Amino acid sequence: MIRIEKSMTISGVALAIVLLAAPSAQAQSADMTFFVTSNGPGKGADLGGLEGADAQCQKLAQAAGAGTKTWRAYLSTQAADGKPAVNAKDRIGKGPWQNAKGTVIAKDVAELHGATNNLTKQTALSEKGEVINGAGDQPNRHDILTGSQPDGTAFAGPDDRTCKNWTSSTQGAAMVGHFDRRGLRDDEPSKSWNSSHPSRGPDGGCSQADLKTTGGDGLLYCFAAN
Repeated sequence: MIRIEKSMTISGVALAIVLLAAPSAQAQSADMTFFVTSNGPGKGADLGGLEGADAQCQKLAQAAGAGTKTWRAYLSTQAADGKPAVNAKDRIGKGPWQNAKGTVIAKDVAELHGATNNLTKQTALSEKGEVINGAGDQPNRHDILTGSQPDGTAFAGPDDRTCKNWTSSTQGAAMVGHFDRRGLRDDEPSKSWNSSHPSRGPDGGCSQADLKTTGGDGLLYCFAAN
């Protein structure tokens, strides 16, 4: 009888711990205001434009329990067809932003684009709160689509840096950043979270296969804009 009572006591304690932990985990997900997508739409840099990219962020946030917020993909577009350029930094709200574990990555837009942001491999978590493969992992997925300059603005000039404003899965190029702040060299572009190098590859630069050849997978940064 004594053994049964002890077993019941231990089980009761374990159950209480689980019940207490569950609301905490749910609260953290609800408070999340930044994540790296665990997967892309699967069509390379053809995201369906900004609208399609935002929808991908919203869908993944919804599945993670943070769908009540308005989510935006950190992407710039270039001036084309009579439409002005769009700056990624202007799409994401004012901050602060924190990951699924509650760690703040930046308090505002200025800090996000400055030297003191807290964006690293350990903090750039997916919407599930998971660390994503980076440099040195197999497969490497550290290239994040941004189409942006280091200050979060769009590129001017004729060179494509957005795979035709996120509508091409063949010809073009997309500027990517390294969420793990690591590259082939010890220089600023290699360490840049949002402006490291353009995509390239045998399919033209914008296909899913092309993105994978340089260490990417069509992933995005998502920010809660409200």
